[in-house]
Amino acid sequence: MKNFEYFTPTKVIFGKNAEGETGRLVKQQGCKKVLIHYGSESAKRSGLIDRICAALDAEGIEYVTLGGVVPNPRLTKVREGIQLCRENGVDFVLAIGGGSVIDSSKAIGYGVANEGDVWDFYMMKRAPKACLPVGAVLTIAAAGSEMSNSSVITNDEEENNWYKRGANFEICRCKFAVMNPELTYTLPQYQTRCGCTDILMHTMERYFGGDDNMEITDGISEALMRTVIECARTLEKDPQNYDARAEVMWAGSLSHNGLTGCGTNGGDWSCHRLEHEIGARFDVAHGAGLAAIWGTWARYTYKLLPQRFAKFAVNVLGVLPKNNDEETALAGIEAMEAFYREISMPTKISDLGVELTHEDAVAMADKATLGGTVTVGTIIKLHSDDMVKIYMAAK
Repeated sequence: MKNFEYFTPTKVIFGKNAEGETGRLVKQQGCKKVLIHYGSESAKRSGLIDRICAALDAEGIEYVTLGGVVPNPRLTKVREGIQLCRENGVDFVLAIGGGSVIDSSKAIGYGVANEGDVWDFYMMKRAPKACLPVGAVLTIAAAGSEMSNSSVITNDEEENNWYKRGANFEICRCKFAVMNPELTYTLPQYQTRCGCTDILMHTMERYFGGDDNMEITDGISEALMRTVIECARTLEKDPQNYDARAEVMWAGSLSHNGLTGCGTNGGDWSCHRLEHEIGARFDVAHGAGLAAIWGTWARYTYKLLPQRFAKFAVNVLGVLPKNNDEETALAGIEAMEAFYREISMPTKISDLGVELTHEDAVAMADKATLGGTVTVGTIIKLHSDDMVKIYMAAK
């Protein structure tokens, strides 16, 4: 077991009607004016924004609102939020939504609390010294941003040359996360499927890190993945099953708050880096992009760690052991892809409606490796030519 630090300062309020606690939670932070940040108009049509505003009113807390966050949240919206906060003296950002809204809120928090260009933090040119406090009312179980140190933003300011980059700093972790599984009832099935895929991939990226087995951490990860797979199947048939919604929502937080990486090297993360470039270039849903690339990455990688892939196959997917670890590993990869197809998730890039060209693959690999100056991953240190091969094999 490697040395590790485990830091999860986010207060969680979980259950039915939990959003009614939002005003009290903000007041506990000692803040005076809130930016209510959200995505689509559905948050308003559902009455959720009105309920949040009423909870803030009851505590005498002022607020301004900014909607319009989209999947793969945009830098232009972040800049709009920074300006709005500065003009109105905002000292707390309240995210109403899923990972995209929470990530955008964290970026706004960075931008208001620091001088200079907020994009510098995402290009790793410098580290932020502070962040406005952020809270979340979760409406989509997927990214785990409500308990993570991560924020991923897409720079849409340069036409036809978008960048999608993450910034991981402890100071952005949410002060609280309000989680009512009932708020996810109205999600389109596609978003639920993408969310379950994202949760699985956050766990799998850490599980396939190249380390020796860590039995307690492995056991937590395996149970989490089995639960999400089972609940995803349940939600295909019964989208308003509260217990399945609750399990998935809590799994989303646990998958990305650091728990499943304790005692390990932190994970591989190749699939996320590969997908970030797909998302930036083609603006596809993150979970769908991850599903589309995983099987190809796994086949490119498994021979270097066959026992790990075999353990995943048996303990998570229920595959019966084959003649050797390599055969079991391949059966597990096939079983995972079969599950993705079962919940109508893609298993290749063309399933995303994308006609990938070799030129696309080269451009994406070049961005992911910063012009060929860095490698990606830990099991295999992927160079740009490796990434091109994976993209083209996954097309």
